[in-house]
Amino acid sequence: MAAEPRRTESGLPIEPLYGPETLADWSPEAKLGRPGEYPYTRGVYPSMYTGRPWTMRQYAGFGTAAESNARYKQLIANGTMGLSVAFDLPTQMGYDSDAPISAGEVGKVGVAIDSVDDMSVLFGGIPLGEVSTSMTINAPGSLLLLLYQLVGEAQGVASNKLTGTIQNDVLKEYIARGTYIFPPKPSLRLIADVFQYCRAEIPKWNTISISGYHMAEAGANPAQEIAFTLANGIEYVRTAVAAGMDVDDFAPRLSFFFVSRTTLLEEVAKFRAARRIWARVMREEFNAKNPKSQMLRFHTQTAGVQLTAQQPEVNLVRVSVQALAAVFGGTQSLHTNSFDEAIALPTEKSARLALRTQQVLAYETDITATVDPFAGSYVVEQMTDEVEAAALELMHKVEEMGGSVAAIEQGYQKGEIERTAYRIQQEQDSGERTVVGVNRFQLDTEDPYEPLRVDPAIEAQQAERLARLRAERDSSAVDRSLTALRKAAEGSDNVLYPMKEALAARATVGEVCNALREIWGTYTPVDRF
Repeated sequence: MAAEPRRTESGLPIEPLYGPETLADWSPEAKLGRPGEYPYTRGVYPSMYTGRPWTMRQYAGFGTAAESNARYKQLIANGTMGLSVAFDLPTQMGYDSDAPISAGEVGKVGVAIDSVDDMSVLFGGIPLGEVSTSMTINAPGSLLLLLYQLVGEAQGVASNKLTGTIQNDVLKEYIARGTYIFPPKPSLRLIADVFQYCRAEIPKWNTISISGYHMAEAGANPAQEIAFTLANGIEYVRTAVAAGMDVDDFAPRLSFFFVSRTTLLEEVAKFRAARRIWARVMREEFNAKNPKSQMLRFHTQTAGVQLTAQQPEVNLVRVSVQALAAVFGGTQSLHTNSFDEAIALPTEKSARLALRTQQVLAYETDITATVDPFAGSYVVEQMTDEVEAAALELMHKVEEMGGSVAAIEQGYQKGEIERTAYRIQQEQDSGERTVVGVNRFQLDTEDPYEPLRVDPAIEAQQAERLARLRAERDSSAVDRSLTALRKAAEGSDNVLYPMKEALAARATVGEVCNALREIWGTYTPVDRF
């Protein structure tokens, strides 16, 4: 009896041999094209890495703004091309560090930012006109963007010189991650306001990074990851068009964010399939004329969920394979996780090793010498078609439910991801899916490891900073600006203009978010699993 074929993460069979006969319905002209040309299967730029490598970003942020600033300067000195900011949970949820709900979480999973004062410290001595900055922030993404703009202005940098990205993808928060604040409708309105504001005020800024990464970390397989991410992207485009914007006025600034797993072949196929689907959606559904509107540009992060606390040095191997998959898949920028992230925040040494991994790939191997090395590979082309078909089937289901928001409100994506996560965990527990050092090749004793720890005194320090800020600032100016913000939120004016005035008056992140909570309310999730 023939053995059952292995299956991909998406549940698709992996045949032991691929050849021309498996691609009977395959047309090189329709499926591939050339790099930098529609449908961008082979990459969004003609030369890809033969001219310059991908942007090497390292995601970092912990404790106070001063501590994170020191880490950023170390990363820049080590060769990082762009900064990527991690914020703590209170900041991500729109609460100040001294709010009761913030207790125990200040500075733990990222840097604590309460006001423009903290943002000024975070980027002190870093020329914002020369550095590209990505900020992983969603529900309060508009606030952090405006704080960044204010710091740039204080440095004398014109806003049209600022470059970077805010994640600003709240729909995936309802699906997988949970750092939402407002219900979907006002959240989409806020995102459309960001699109309009940046077109007028910060034209080089990427206004959204539509993220599949966090869905994958929650358990989504590759087909689910790109299907639900692209479906969210469609919802954002529809929202902006409904707000009166021309698609080619904002679509070139859209970007995406995906995971890269150790299953290298399927990951390469996933990235290629995602580009092809998005190009067709933008051309055929939205009639985008600008080629840049049809390009799916994306950042990749290696799969933190696949890292293990057992034998953590083995994670160096995992991250290297994951980084290879991202590069072979044509990523525009990459963050490589540190080997100790399954234990604690990365140390300075482990963060440097993660960056060195990218530098070895870029400068010591030959993978940057040619564009799309896997093009024409029987297995990768077949997998690309199969992942594309599986993703399109899921996207059609979302459409049948009324689009991403309607599906979210019915708990569809969340339920599908949770079922996949449960299946994968069962396979690991049974040993059907090997995890080196966890369910096979274990050690009797683990080597001691001293992790980086965040000083709990940071919470009190941030509270003291907030007390000083509130004592020093012009309270009447803050009150006036927050009143103007509430009025804009009640109507249809772009809320970013009064929001910027409030932040410039030294209103805190929590105060601004609370003003919007008063008008828009908060979101309560739906469970289907």
